[in-house]
Amino acid sequence: MGVRYNAEKKKIGNYYSTPIYSFRCKCHLCDGWFEIQTDPKNTRYVVVSGARQKNEDWNPEENGGFAVHGMEASLHSLLTPSLSTDTEGTAVPTDPLAALEKTTDAQNHLTKVEAPRLESLQALSEHYNADPYVLSSKVRKRFRDVKKVEQQKQKADDDIKNRYGLPDSLSLLDEDEGTNKEAKEEWKRGQRELSAAKETHKRRRLTVGVMPIPSSSSSILSTTMTRSSNSADSLRARILENTARRTKSIGRSVTGANG
Repeated sequence: MGVRYNAEKKKIGNYYSTPIYSFRCKCHLCDGWFEIQTDPKNTRYVVVSGARQKNEDWNPEENGGFAVHGMEASLHSLLTPSLSTDTEGTAVPTDPLAALEKTTDAQNHLTKVEAPRLESLQALSEHYNADPYVLSSKVRKRFRDVKKVEQQKQKADDDIKNRYGLPDSLSLLDEDEGTNKEAKEEWKRGQRELSAAKETHKRRRLTVGVMPIPSSSSSILSTTMTRSSNSADSLRARILENTARRTKSIGRSVTGANG
C-alpha cells in the first residue's frame, strides 16, 4: 500500500485531450514496488505491476452508518416493470389493468395538455424572436420618443421654476384636466379668502375713523390749545414792546445829533 507523498507521478500518454498518468509507489509494509495507471476511457484505475486489484463492497452498518433496505427490490423493479414493491420493499405483481389505465391517462395528458401548451409557447417564442432587428428598432424608437417627451416636460418645469423662483427639488404635477380643475378651484378659494381679508381690514379702518373722542381727551386738547394761544399772544406782545423801545432809542440818538 502506498501513500501519495512518496509516489512517482509520470505522464505516459493521452486519451484524446485527457492525459494518462502513472503512479509508482513503494509499499510501506515491504520493499516491493507497484504501479497504477489511470484509464480515462473507462473512468477507472488499472494495476499494472506489483499488486492485484481487490474489489470490496462497502457496508454502511459496519462503518457506523445506517442500513439501506429495499435496494435489491428497487433495482429489480426498475429492471422488470411488471413487478412493484410494497412498503416493506417486497416485490409484488403489478395489476396490468391499473398499469394500462395509468399509461393511458399519462398519454391523454401528454396529447391534450402538455403538447398544446408546448406548441403555444413555441409559437409565442417564434412571434417575439422571428425578426430581432425589427423588434429592437421598435423598442429603440419608443425609447427615443418617450425620452424626448420627458426632456420637453423637464424643460418646461425648469422654466416655470426659474420664472417664479421655485426650488429645484419641487416636483410639478402633470398638466391634465383633473389637475387644471383642481388648480382653478384652489385659485378661486384663495381669491375669496383674499377678498374677505380686505373687507375685514377696511371695516376696521372705518371703525377707527368714526370712533368718538372721550371727554377727558377733549378737555386735555382744549387746555393744550388755550396754552398755545396764550403763549402766542405773549410772544407777540414782547415783540411789539421790543420794537417800540428800539424805535424810541433810535429817535433820541437822531435828535441829539441834530442839536
